[in-house]
Amino acid sequence: MPSADDLGAELDAQISRATRQGRPHVEINAGELHRKIGGYPRDHRMPICCAIMRDEFRRGNATVVFETESGDAPALTIRYSLPR
Repeated sequence: MPSADDLGAELDAQISRATRQGRPHVEINAGELHRKIGGYPRDHRMPICCAIMRDEFRRGNATVVFETESGDAPALTIRYSLPR
C-alpha cells in the first residue's frame, strides 16, 4: 500500500506538471489523488490526505472548490493557482 509520503509526492508532481504545462491552475480532488497512488496509505485514511492538501492550500493562491461538512472526505477538491 502507498504511504502518506506517496500522497505528498503525487500532489507535488501534479502541481509541477501543471506548472510546466503553463496552466493557470490545477484542481486536485482527494479521492482522485488516492486513486493515482493506488489506494489508501497503510497508516491512515482520508484525514492525512486532506491535511497534506490543506497544508499546500495554506501556502496561498488556492481555493477550496468543494468539501463536505466534515471537510476530510474524498470529495475535497482544491484549486491551486499557478505558478506557486
